[in-house]
Amino acid sequence: MKRIAVIGGGITGLTALYELQKAKRRQNLDIELILIEKNSRLGGKIASYHKDGFIMETGADSIVARKDNVMYLVDELGLQDDLVYNATGLSYICTDGELHAIPEDSVFGIPLNEEALHASTLLSENAKREVLKEASLPNRSFTKEDSIGDFLEYFLGKEMVDRQIAPVLSGVYSGDLHQLSIESTLPFLLDYKNEYGSILKGLEANQAQFKRAGNKKFISFRNGLSTVVDAFEEVLSDVSFHKGQGSTSIVPASEGYRIKLEDGASIEADYVVVATEHQAAQQMLASKELDQVFNSFHDKSLISIYMAFDVAGNVLPANGTGFIAAEDSGLLCNACTWTSAKWPNTSRDGRLLVRLFYKNTLSNFDELLKMDEETLIETALQDVQKGLSLSARPMFTKVTKWLDIMPVYNLSHPEAVKELEEKMSALFPGVMLAGCSYYGVGIADCITNGRRTAASIVKKIGLLQKQV
Repeated sequence: MKRIAVIGGGITGLTALYELQKAKRRQNLDIELILIEKNSRLGGKIASYHKDGFIMETGADSIVARKDNVMYLVDELGLQDDLVYNATGLSYICTDGELHAIPEDSVFGIPLNEEALHASTLLSENAKREVLKEASLPNRSFTKEDSIGDFLEYFLGKEMVDRQIAPVLSGVYSGDLHQLSIESTLPFLLDYKNEYGSILKGLEANQAQFKRAGNKKFISFRNGLSTVVDAFEEVLSDVSFHKGQGSTSIVPASEGYRIKLEDGASIEADYVVVATEHQAAQQMLASKELDQVFNSFHDKSLISIYMAFDVAGNVLPANGTGFIAAEDSGLLCNACTWTSAKWPNTSRDGRLLVRLFYKNTLSNFDELLKMDEETLIETALQDVQKGLSLSARPMFTKVTKWLDIMPVYNLSHPEAVKELEEKMSALFPGVMLAGCSYYGVGIADCITNGRRTAASIVKKIGLLQKQV
């Protein structure tokens, strides 16, 4: 029998275990499955909080809908009837104290056609003419390893990037666009440029795939994202759970590895999947040969603040779902989602629920961290009053701080991951690193990573059984 231990009960680790359990049953594999999770609950950054008819997500609030690897899970876990899509509506950019709608036919602020370009109130006429010149600029040097910021600025112009694209894209990928690669963000834009000779022509030719579901690009569940975590826990009947018990080290044993736990106990396993943040993996492996690579990974921090108001949600601009704050917005927050408008299931009786985001890209983020919760909430309330012209006091609030665990993929990230994989294979064969620190920050990416990790282990076990 082969024993497989997964450290980390987030979406990556749970998906890996789910796929391993399926392989065990279908292929009659002689394996034992173990999950070690330091917290008393599963889900990692996925956590749904319920109060007074409201649903709040303390971490991620949705999953990209067009990812096929997500919908297979929805079907297999029997969650079709619980599925909800985001409500369609306009997103805004707050600049110069005003809300400007991002053109509906756009992706990450990039127009899908000329009509969407001309509809923008964020851009000057000169900036729009600059964008239209893009088709006459051939791509002579850009590859997917280059900066997405440099690429977009060169072809679409600085004003377009600064005023309409950067606020959106930086919000999604939590980093400076000039330090993020094309490969890790929007690789299809380079493909369009090379194939059609124009980014805009490529987007227009393929706009149907972006508009297929209207603006319903994300999914969640009627009772929150934790629904999928609960479903995993229910179906993983072949898995031994060790919750509320952290792992302190992973050391080679006579056969495989010995995982030492916080209470002094240990678990031996032939294969170990470390589906945690890279800092935790680095601490458990305690390898000087790996430290330099681990130290090259970068993370950001985030403060999320929910506010529930006893007012109707229609006090906000019609058909809107939130805004992103530009640098000249006069606000402290990075963004504000009108949660009850974007996800009607989060407010049972139509009352207003908003969520504000504060990232450590803010110049005063350290000051925000030092504030007690009451002061922090009052600071956030000023953003609500300025950005939404709303004077009401909230019924209650929910503050969550994620410190140094939001991965940022800079230009050197792919090479760092490749180097880490090579060193892990040489130093710790049988130990696999997984999760958003390395292979994609979205839930859909984590699901893909979990599947691939499980498939790799199953392949290795299959080869061993053939040899026997």
